[in-house]
Amino acid sequence: MPLAVPTLLLFGLNLLDALLTILWVRTGVATESNQLMASLLEIGNGPFLAAKLLMGSITAIVLIRGGNKPLAKYGVTIALAVYLGLMVVHIFTGLTAIGYISNSLFQFQGDMPLYAAAIFI
Repeated sequence: MPLAVPTLLLFGLNLLDALLTILWVRTGVATESNQLMASLLEIGNGPFLAAKLLMGSITAIVLIRGGNKPLAKYGVTIALAVYLGLMVVHIFTGLTAIGYISNSLFQFQGDMPLYAAAIFI
């Protein structure tokens, strides 16, 4: 079980993502961009959380069982990188919600891909 620890970390990040999403949506700070998950949130916190945990549990079982395969190792590494990036988004969302960061920063950030593409043109 070489992937047990990274897989448990991934599951923990999945849970944290779910809880922070519920917090931001219920306080009106953010919206859920995934339409399926947004519809579950409209039903209630329980169905949303249950779906997130079910998906996380299935993923954890698959990764732990296939932990000796190179694809599983690459997959868990990529998934951890994505979730860590998502945690940065949650941090910025929280800082914006309490007024520590201005919304104008995010307007500039929305144009970042255009600026990055201009470098290569």
